[in-house]
Amino acid sequence: MSKQQISVIGAGYAGLCTAIGFASKGYKVFAVDLDPKKVTLINEGISPFYEIGLETLLQKALEQGKLKCTTNYKEAILESDITFITVGTPGKRDGSINLTQVEKAARETGEVLKEKEAYHLVVVKSTVVPGTTENIVKPIIEKFSGKDCGDEFGICTNPEFLREGSGIHDTLHPDRIIIGEIDKKAGDML
Repeated sequence: MSKQQISVIGAGYAGLCTAIGFASKGYKVFAVDLDPKKVTLINEGISPFYEIGLETLLQKALEQGKLKCTTNYKEAILESDITFITVGTPGKRDGSINLTQVEKAARETGEVLKEKEAYHLVVVKSTVVPGTTENIVKPIIEKFSGKDCGDEFGICTNPEFLREGSGIHDTLHPDRIIIGEIDKKAGDML
């Protein structure tokens, strides 16, 4: 069986480290970012931020055809089996987090999944509070895809524990892996 193909929505710090981590392990990865300048830099092998070892692994992934960065959600999701949502969740003044980017990623994912026949796994890796995946992300994907979670797509959470300056090391050598699954099929796939 061939390795699953992966899409990563959000090519910021966590997203690009995640994408490069999977690409370095031989997975074909599609990284999605809405900033065309960032997409161009990544596709030219230039990291948009400094992280030890990132640019070398980025260039190797590109040379091996294991990574493609795009602004096109549809292309990335239709070509992959698993989608990681790694968009930003900036803090608000009241201490809560802004879920606007997570909600947009869920909506875009749902709209693409409407066109996809095969089962697809969505993994929320963004920093969110407990309950966000089940109570916000899942209903948005169900609404925009017209599909039922569990039967036609799966959803999990897989929080990242990256320290700035050692993000690639932390991605490739995590000290813990946490998976929250909506159902066993989704958890087993992840």
